[in-house]
Amino acid sequence: MTRPTPETLAHTARRARAAADPTLDVDQAATRTTTPAAPAVRPAAATPISGAGSLVRSLEALDVDVVFGIPGGAILPAYDPLYDSTVRHILVRHEQGAGHAATGYAQATGKVGVCIATSGPGATNLVTPIADAYMDSVAMVAITGQVASPLIGTDGFQEADIQGITLPITKHNFLVQNAEEIPRVLAEAFHLASSGRPGPVLVDIPKDVLQAPTTFSWPPTLDLPGYRPTLHPHGKQIREAARLMAAARRPVLYVGGGVLKAGATDGLRRLAELTGIPVVTTLMALGAFPDSHQQHLGMPGMHGTVAAVYGLQKADLIVALGARFDDRVTGKLDSFAPDAAVVHADIDPAEIGKNRHVDVPIVGDAKHVIDELIAAVTAERSAGHTADLGDWWTQLNDLRNRYPLGYDEPVDGTLSPQYVIKRLGEIVGPDAIFVAGVGQHQMWASQFISYEKPYTWLNSGGLGTMGYAVPAAMGAKVGKPDTVVWAVDGDGCFQMTNQELATCALEGIPVKIAVINNGNLGMVRQWQTLFYNERYSNTELGTHKHRIPDFVKLAEALGCVGLRCESADDVDKTIAAAMEINDAPVVIDFVVGKDAMVWPMVAAGTSNDEIMFARGVRPAFDEDDI
Repeated sequence: MTRPTPETLAHTARRARAAADPTLDVDQAATRTTTPAAPAVRPAAATPISGAGSLVRSLEALDVDVVFGIPGGAILPAYDPLYDSTVRHILVRHEQGAGHAATGYAQATGKVGVCIATSGPGATNLVTPIADAYMDSVAMVAITGQVASPLIGTDGFQEADIQGITLPITKHNFLVQNAEEIPRVLAEAFHLASSGRPGPVLVDIPKDVLQAPTTFSWPPTLDLPGYRPTLHPHGKQIREAARLMAAARRPVLYVGGGVLKAGATDGLRRLAELTGIPVVTTLMALGAFPDSHQQHLGMPGMHGTVAAVYGLQKADLIVALGARFDDRVTGKLDSFAPDAAVVHADIDPAEIGKNRHVDVPIVGDAKHVIDELIAAVTAERSAGHTADLGDWWTQLNDLRNRYPLGYDEPVDGTLSPQYVIKRLGEIVGPDAIFVAGVGQHQMWASQFISYEKPYTWLNSGGLGTMGYAVPAAMGAKVGKPDTVVWAVDGDGCFQMTNQELATCALEGIPVKIAVINNGNLGMVRQWQTLFYNERYSNTELGTHKHRIPDFVKLAEALGCVGLRCESADDVDKTIAAAMEINDAPVVIDFVVGKDAMVWPMVAAGTSNDEIMFARGVRPAFDEDDI
C-alpha cells in the first residue's frame, strides 16, 4: 500500500520545475518551491456551476469514491448535486460515526477518507473523530457546512466556529471565502491530508458560498507556500546511524505507525534481517513486521511483552522509525532506556527530540530512510563492521521463554475473554482486518491475535476513543469489500456507536462484531482493582446482571444477525457460524468473566523497570547479565 498523492495536481508541476532546473530531482522540486507553478496539464474550459456543484465536481476529480455524512441546513445545497454524482454517499446515524468511518476507510485503503456534516452541532460532533485522526496521523478530509457569511460571528442558528475549535487538532483547516476557491481548496486539502505526515484537514464552507454561481475548471493551481515535507534523509545522518548500528551490542528497532503510513514494511523486513536486530512494533504498527518472525519481540509499552519492554529498557541503541516516544511506551520518561543512544527517524521534525534526547536525528519519509539505511549498513558490513548480537539474543530469548504472553482461566468457570479473542484470530486467519475499540479488549486483541500482514489492525491509539470500532470497521469494509472485517469491541464501547449497524444493514456492509461483554467498563474496573482498593465506583454496566441491553435483540433490531456465546465449548462453532453469514452484519455477544485483567502491565507514571508480569509477580532479572 502506498500513500496517495494527487498526481494531476502536483507531480506534473514538479516535473516541469525539475526539467527547468536539471540540478533538482522531482522531490527536491517539490520542497524547494514555495508557490507551485501552474500544472503543465491544460485546465478544461470553465463551466458555469454553483459552489455546491463545484464541490461535488472537485470530489469526483479527486477520485473520491465514497463519503460518509448526514445532511443538514447549511450543507444541504451540496446534497443536491451529490444526488446525481458518481461519489457514493453513505448516510450514517451520527456524525461521529461518519468521522470514524472515514478514518477506518483511510487506514484500510491508504486513500483519503472523507466525511461531511452540517454546521453547529453537526460539525462539533466531528471533533472527536478529527482529534482521533490527528493523534494517529490518518489522512482525512472533513467537509462542513457553515451558516451564511453575513451570519458568521452573530451567534446565528446552528453557528459554531468549527475552524477555531479544530485548529489544534487538524493538520490544516480552511474557511472558504468565495465559490471560486472551492476546487483549489479541495485539491490543497487532499494534498495536505495525504502528503508528509498524514492528518485530518477541515474545509468549512458557508451556505451562501455553496449557493453562489461560479465556474468550474480542473486542475487548479495549488498555493501552499512554506509546505515542504522532507522526503529524503540527509546522507551524513544515515551513515552515522549505520555506524552506530554496526557498533551496538544491544540494539533495538523501535517501529511505529509511520512505517505503515510510508508503505515501508518490505524494507523494514529487509533491514531487520540484514542486521539481525530485534524488532518491537507499537500498538499503531502491529502488522508492520510479522508477529511470527523470530526477530519480533512483540509490542512494547504499558501492556507490552516483557521481552519488548526490557529490550528497549536495556538497549544501548534504539533506532526509532516513525515512532514518537509516547508515554504509553516510555513509562516514566526520565527512567526510560537510560543507557541507550537514540537514532530517531520521522517525517515530522517536530517529533524528533520532543520527548527524548536524540543522538542522530533523521528527518525523512520512512520508506526512503529505511532504503538508505539498508544501503549504508550494507556498506558497513562490506567494510567488516558487523555487530555481534549473540549475547543480546541469548538474554532476550531467555526473557521470551520465561515470560511468554498467557492468561489464567477464570476460577469461577466463566468464559475467558483472552480465549475468545485468541480463537477468533486463529479461526479467521491473517488476511482479515481486525478493528478494536479501546480498553481491555483492545489490549487482548493486540496480544492474542497474530498480525502477519500490514494494514490488518486498526484501532484508536493516541486518543483512545471509545466508540471507534463499529464505525471504523464499517469504513474499512466499504474500502475493502472483499476482505473479512471483524470489530472486537467492549460492551461499553459498543453502546456508544452501535447505531451505525443500522447503516451497515441498510447499505449492505456485512461487518462482524465480537462484543467482549464482561458487564463492566473493564479497564477502568481493572485500575479500581489494582489502585483503588476494589472500590468499583460506577463501572458496572448492567449488561450481565440485567442484560440491558440484550445485545442479541439489539442486533436484530438494527437489522443484523445476533448470536450469543457463554461457554468455551461454543466459541469455535459460534465464530464459524458468523463466518458463514456474508449478506448481513453479525453481532456475537460473548459473555465473559468480569475479573480478567490485562497482563503484563506497567502502571501509569512508573518506570518500565517496574513491569508486572501478573498481579503480584514481577519478572526476575539478573542485572549483571542484562
